[in-house]
Amino acid sequence: MFTTRITKMLGVQHPIVGGAMMHVSKPEFVAAISNAGALGMVASAMCESQDEFRQAVRKVKELTNKPFGVNLSLFPALRPIDNNLYAEVVLEEHVPIVETSGHRPPEDLLARLKDAGVKTMHKCVSLRHALSAKKAGVDAVTIFGSEGGGHIGEFGLTTMTLIPRAVDALDIPVLAAGGIVDGRGLLAALALGAEGVTIGTRLLTTTECPVHDNLKRALASATEVDTMPILSSLRNTVRAWKNPAALKVAELESRHAELDEILSVVAGTATKRMYEEGDLNTGVTPCSQAIGIVNEIKPVSDVIEGMVQEASEILSRLAR
Repeated sequence: MFTTRITKMLGVQHPIVGGAMMHVSKPEFVAAISNAGALGMVASAMCESQDEFRQAVRKVKELTNKPFGVNLSLFPALRPIDNNLYAEVVLEEHVPIVETSGHRPPEDLLARLKDAGVKTMHKCVSLRHALSAKKAGVDAVTIFGSEGGGHIGEFGLTTMTLIPRAVDALDIPVLAAGGIVDGRGLLAALALGAEGVTIGTRLLTTTECPVHDNLKRALASATEVDTMPILSSLRNTVRAWKNPAALKVAELESRHAELDEILSVVAGTATKRMYEEGDLNTGVTPCSQAIGIVNEIKPVSDVIEGMVQEASEILSRLAR
């Protein structure tokens, strides 16, 4: 229904990308997103070795014949990641799309990917970062507003502000991210000049999402005031669901606790345990303010098709 430079570049039916989420974007989930006509993204940082990453990529290829991509994280990590090893897998397994997030993507890494025909994207939280990514050579950028879940940066700039600024300043396709969970958000992003959207929080409350049902139900009943920014004291601000763990982090930051004490609460092992066992008091879950709009747990295909259908119906109504 909506054809843009993004759908043509990525080879997808709908201008929607499923955001790569740590401990969530497993092969089965990625394939479900791609099979729904969007673009599923493997979170490479979940894989502890090159071989584990290769097996994840091959599993996605077994489960879908649709395009999918890989996210390479450039954020500082407790477990150092050699993205050159993951890039080798991308090239050897012929993955068509790579997204980078965090620091500016290394130009030599981008050159290796682009020389092999891989389409590249970079996730940014400001226009300055987007211009830098374009200069480095990416094919598209994702502009991420501060109402989104996850790493929202230190600028506090919203999707509504960032998208038109980026569209006016860039000649490469722009994806909008942050606070988009339904067809209204999709159409609004397109109206602002974006050529697609990246969604994450909405996909947490889907049937196929590999997190515990306790968390899905809690998120489906959450409101727009049930998230909070944390880790700003570390200049690594994350918007998270307001559970006891997130509140504990805020309390630790307020009294200038030691780094090790803060990291013990936000450790990925705690979040992984919450996702697997359903203890909602442990672990930090990235979550958008738009969770207040989400109140149902539905299959991924229903979410994607529903977004596109709703956007199309609104557009037709406005045209009348």
